[in-house]
Amino acid sequence: MTSKIAISLPDELVAAAREAVADGRAASVSALVAQALREHLERPTLTDIVAEMVAEVGEPDASDRAWAAEALRGGTRSQAVAGA
Repeated sequence: MTSKIAISLPDELVAAAREAVADGRAASVSALVAQALREHLERPTLTDIVAEMVAEVGEPDASDRAWAAEALRGGTRSQAVAGA
């Protein structure tokens, strides 16, 4: 079953979608949008990814957090570890 809806898109996306259809990379604009939406909805969220990482390796400890803080400031792991 399909439903017909109206959406607004930036002109450049409409042009790119129509070009994909003209080039044979998509059957229709609707098919392209449906596929893109399907892929987006199937992609794991950041919450899912972090939960999986924690399940595999455990919660980050103080040195992990110090490294992350330093990395976010633009430092390197060796600088963060040396400062811990």
